[in-house]
This record gives sequence, C-alpha cells and structure tokens, in this order.
Amino acid sequence: MNRVRAQGRNWVRVIGGEERPTARLVCFPYSGGTAAAYRDWSSALPAGVELLAVQYPGQADRIRESPAGSVAQIASSVAAELSRREPARCVLYGHSLGALAAYETARQLQADGRPAHGLVVSGSLAPGQALGGRMHLTGDAELWSALRDFGGIDPSIADDLELRELLLPVLRAYIALTETYRPPTRPEPLDCPVHCHYNTEDPLVDAARVEPWAAVTTGRTSVRGRPGGHFGVLLEPSELIADITGVLLEGATLP
Repeated sequence: MNRVRAQGRNWVRVIGGEERPTARLVCFPYSGGTAAAYRDWSSALPAGVELLAVQYPGQADRIRESPAGSVAQIASSVAAELSRREPARCVLYGHSLGALAAYETARQLQADGRPAHGLVVSGSLAPGQALGGRMHLTGDAELWSALRDFGGIDPSIADDLELRELLLPVLRAYIALTETYRPPTRPEPLDCPVHCHYNTEDPLVDAARVEPWAAVTTGRTSVRGRPGGHFGVLLEPSELIADITGVLLEGATLP
C-alpha cells in the first residue's frame, strides 16, 4: 500500500507498511511539501517497516488551518502523536525545513525516554549554522521566481497567478520557519547516528555548514554530497532510501 490515509487534523499520516511494525520511518516534508511527497517510498522499504509522513497545517487536507508557528510546535506535536503509537525502532528523515523539524522531534523523543534509532537529513544546514536568509521577506513576484529557479515550483503551475496567490502565504510562512530557526543554547546531544545528504549545486546548502551536524550527537555521523540542486536528492532518492534502509536494519531483526 502506498497511499496517504487522511486523518483529519492529525500531524502524522500512514503511508504504508505493517499494523504491528518492527521498525518505523517518519518523513518530514520541506517547506511547501506534503505527506504525499513520500507516497512512492513504501515499496522500496523492507518488510516490517511502517512508513509515516508528517502533514503540516495549511497544506493539503489541512489547508484551512493556519501554518505552524515554529519548528518547536511541529516537533512537539509530532512527538506527542508518535508517543501514542505502539513502540518500534524509529528513524526520522527530513528535507530542508523537514530536517530541522526531524531533529527537534528527535530531541523531544529522547527527552521523553523514547529515543530515535537514527536521524537522516538532507538539503539542510546544521542547527546553529544560521541561514540568515531574507527570502521570506521578499515581494510575491520575487519569492515565486526564486522558488521556481531552484525547483520549488512545478513548471506546470509557474505562470498561474491565482494559484500563486493561494500558495504563497503558506510557502512564505514555512520558509520563514527555516530562515529564522535557532536551536536551543547548549542542547542535550542526541544518542543516535546522524546521516546527512546534500547536493553540490544547492544554492541554500554547502558542505562546510552541513558537516557541523556532527555536533548534535554523540553517535556516529556521515555526510554525502552528490551533484544536483536543492531537490536533487528527492528527485532521485534511491541512494537516500538505501541509506535510510541501512539505518532501519542496523541491529534489527525484520521479517
């Protein structure tokens, strides 16, 4: 099964997998992304893995809700919902804004005594490597053009002004969360491994500011760069999914 099960205002959506999973992958979208971005991943994961994805307010079937007010709000809401699910080894993955939300969720889960088994991130500077971006403060036309240039807008809708008016307020709100995010001072380090992916032509990310992800954990870390733009890792996700699968399988007995 690889469809998103609509669940009202719930943050966490079931994409596919087992009712009583041995392991669980939770995916966090980028700014403007939805849970459906991960609907094709289920078939690439091992048996026994439940695939979940986060649906941000203001998006898809939550379009009538106001966007999240902070990365911390996303993390606390998702962690609360995960705590109500049957225990299973849990790996968190996020791209761009989703990477920061996944990290903060991992911190919350660890504080709650349910630490993540691993964190995998892509398209994101390490916490504390401030973007200092002002994209969220630009005018509508400039923001839309910038998003289109680095692949954040489907070319088929790029010239649709009505759709632009509908989408931009939410896009702007979530870009602001990314650009204004600041991690807590001296946060407790994670105990799980952290694996980082980035694309070498990404205008928002560079290796020097990805590598400090190593500082957020006492576990091992890895950094992998490859050609492509900001969304390159998601356009061709096979290497990323293989890395995530390795983390899910580490030390596990799956069917």
